[in-house]
Amino acid sequence: MYLSSLLGLLTIVVLLSGGFVAAEPFRPTDAATVLERLPMNRGDERARALAADRARLAAAPRDPVLAMKVASAYYALAGAEGDPRYIGYAEAAMAPWAADPKAPADILYLRGKLLQWRHEYAPALELFAQALQRDPGHYETLSGRSAVLTVLADYAGARRDCETMRAREKELYWASCLAYIDGQTGQAAAAERQLADLLARHAGSSPEGQLWLLTRLADLATRLGRTADAERYYRRALALNITSQYLLSNYGDFLIDHGRHAEAVTLLRDWVRSDVLLLRLTLAAQALNIAEFKTYAQTLRERFAAAAMRGDTLHRQEESRFQLSVERNNTRALQLAVANWAIQREPYDARILLEAAVAAGRRDAAQPVLDWLAQSRHEDPQLAALAQKLMGGKP
Repeated sequence: MYLSSLLGLLTIVVLLSGGFVAAEPFRPTDAATVLERLPMNRGDERARALAADRARLAAAPRDPVLAMKVASAYYALAGAEGDPRYIGYAEAAMAPWAADPKAPADILYLRGKLLQWRHEYAPALELFAQALQRDPGHYETLSGRSAVLTVLADYAGARRDCETMRAREKELYWASCLAYIDGQTGQAAAAERQLADLLARHAGSSPEGQLWLLTRLADLATRLGRTADAERYYRRALALNITSQYLLSNYGDFLIDHGRHAEAVTLLRDWVRSDVLLLRLTLAAQALNIAEFKTYAQTLRERFAAAAMRGDTLHRQEESRFQLSVERNNTRALQLAVANWAIQREPYDARILLEAAVAAGRRDAAQPVLDWLAQSRHEDPQLAALAQKLMGGKP
């Protein structure tokens, strides 16, 4: 029962997480090695509990419950703060199971989620398949696989996993799964109505679940041209007081897109550890021409350079936008955007590639996105305007 509850919380964290950067796992050889000193406020029992669990896991690395508990806690921290080191620590907790053909379904699922974080989608799907062989009704794996298939624009496959959940899980889970896919495939208005109805009828659901619904509702309202409603959803989400990189990045984009750069700086100025959030902070600071812009931009340059030296290609999405908007290097921005689209195909990835293609005057490079827009029937006036520019029409 404990492990089931833990996985339920992890699934919510997974839903709230976007495609963030990853880190190679550090595997200490000494149980006394300090992996991370978390900020500890007075009365912060969560950090103390994690430190204690980590020490117990060092003494019993093959304990599946402890391994899941520690890895899930670090995964949650990564989703909340965007610090890639936490993914490395989670992977270290999973390391004893990496070559175990008899690993429990729960372990296979979490290992798959960690691969997903690193954008290694094919091996992640393999682990999900193994987990479902062990337990065909494993909700967390069905949800996780549906999320990966959505990233890959395999909406039919994602929908099948949502439908499988319908027979086994509470309405809130399978209905929100289906509504999210509807929102990507030409049914944005219906998806928003469905998610709003779920939010109203499940007002007693966890704050994390409410956060997931509110952020998706804000995105849908934005795409439907209802800025005031989107603002209201974002404000309700922020009022939950849950640290979420996904919420902060989406709301940061919303503020920047609507010319509210000072508010974006205020929202993000304390989040320089996250590359995802630092990018948006840099763009807002650039628009305001404030002194901090140069520092933010240089920090990103150094991080992208360090990633390149490591052979880390997970920053393509952010680096493409940085090259386009800050460095004014249209050619490099387009190269990165094309490479990024080859790996993952979500609306934000489409926007980056379309913007870079418009700047470079390269409709051919964006043809895969134009095809995706036609096939998926995805509704977004911003993407539609960019596509129209590429096709030679008025925006």
